[in-house]
Amino acid sequence: MRKQTRYAALLAFAIPFMSIGQEKIDQAMMQKIRKEGLENSHVMEIIFNLTDKSGNRLTNSPGFMRAANYAKETLAGWGLTNAAVTPWGEFGKGWELQKSYVAITAPYYKPLSAYPKTWTAGTKGLQHAEVLLVKAADSIALEAYRGQLKGKAILLDTVMAYKQSFGADAKRFTDDELAKMAAAKIQPVDTAAMRRQFGNRGGGFATAARVAALLREMAKAEGAVAIFSNGSPRSHDGTIFAQGGGAYKGTDPENFLDIVLGVEDYNTIVRLSRSGTPVKMDVDVKTAFQKKDLNGYNVIAEIPGTDPKLKDEVVMIGAHLDSWQTGTGATDNAAGSSVMMEAIRILKTLGINNRRTIRIGLWSGEEQGLLGSRNYVKNTFADPVTMDLKPAHEKFSSYFNIDNGTGKIRGIYLQGNEACRNIFSQWLEPFKDLGATTVTINTTGGTDHLSFDGVGLPGFQFIQDPMEYDTRTHHSNMDVYDHLSADDLKQIATIVAAFVYNASQRDEKLPRKELPKPRPAGARF
Repeated sequence: MRKQTRYAALLAFAIPFMSIGQEKIDQAMMQKIRKEGLENSHVMEIIFNLTDKSGNRLTNSPGFMRAANYAKETLAGWGLTNAAVTPWGEFGKGWELQKSYVAITAPYYKPLSAYPKTWTAGTKGLQHAEVLLVKAADSIALEAYRGQLKGKAILLDTVMAYKQSFGADAKRFTDDELAKMAAAKIQPVDTAAMRRQFGNRGGGFATAARVAALLREMAKAEGAVAIFSNGSPRSHDGTIFAQGGGAYKGTDPENFLDIVLGVEDYNTIVRLSRSGTPVKMDVDVKTAFQKKDLNGYNVIAEIPGTDPKLKDEVVMIGAHLDSWQTGTGATDNAAGSSVMMEAIRILKTLGINNRRTIRIGLWSGEEQGLLGSRNYVKNTFADPVTMDLKPAHEKFSSYFNIDNGTGKIRGIYLQGNEACRNIFSQWLEPFKDLGATTVTINTTGGTDHLSFDGVGLPGFQFIQDPMEYDTRTHHSNMDVYDHLSADDLKQIATIVAAFVYNASQRDEKLPRKELPKPRPAGARF
């Protein structure tokens, strides 16, 4: 706290515009942004509305629409223009879990923590089922169970080894780790090796997937009650990782009920069954499918630019608003959506005179493959399949994304765009005391900045402290409000607001990499 105050005092005496190299940084505005973002933050109020009040935000679900409408109305209330929940194309059916009760009733009673996978059907009331343990490494072995599945609760005969947690779930990047990122060099992409690695993994995974698919078909045809899964190797201590249960397009049939148990409960049932002890279960699951509107939706709003020459150019920030079904998607990714909204609030509160238009996008369908942002980019800027550029492509400055949990910003990934290194290093300079210093040439994947980068637009993701994102919250029932770090979120929103302001005021758009070549539809590499 003392260090922050001392740094702020020095900034107060700085001249209004200080040129560091080629960048003109309005230090007085940087100080205003810091004060508003760190001392008058609304970010936890925003994230409360997106999580506790909206529920989970599976794309095209009631929870997603609650959050999307809240975001639209809030942004419009702050004075943003063109605030709307806008369709990007067909997504598929919505899905909602309305009831879930799972318990062992023999050899004794025990309620179980259990989460049905998305887009699966229910049980049509309370069902009493005996457990059937299935051991089948291939489709031939599975045939031995044909005709035995009616009325059964089915578990595969596998025990997932429990691993003791000797280290803390949450961590921050060390100075050495950040230094290695900063010193990284561009590495050529070995697509042949990637294909070999993907191919080597494909055999075992493909066989297991075929067996699982055939078992679901048999279970549905014979009238089984449900299949139970043991989630992820990360599952432990009551944390359950549950995601999609199958296809969700408008014409796809309802998927057979697949319920994820915690590793401890799953292993208990398997051990009992292996011992010859009959295990019985009660299962009562109710799900609902939304089929009236198959479109996917994004939330879009903007602050119009004021410079006659630059107002048609766009600086964009965004995050995905959708989540999976088990928690309320607090760290994945209400955190990102909330800090982006808070960054916009900071700038509106300060009454900035932004030269370029500032636009925010909150995406849906990210969890199913960046669908919302990819279709927005395709509809607005360019189709990566053809690379036919729309007029808005040339007018685009930059896109900044947050989607790595609640951890504070430690720097930014250049995504291979070396020309931006000195620019971002200078933009981070006023926030060194907040721990944000690292600029790395490294690329990072898995989220919506790739949609922009994929058509040659400058798209960036910030480096964030991991916290417990990978160990505990990502796609789990622990991804809830209590796992958020308020101070970290305030820091993120403050730095994002500064980056957006600087990008909106530059004389030039941010430098671009070489335009990518057209990419065949569905190409992985």
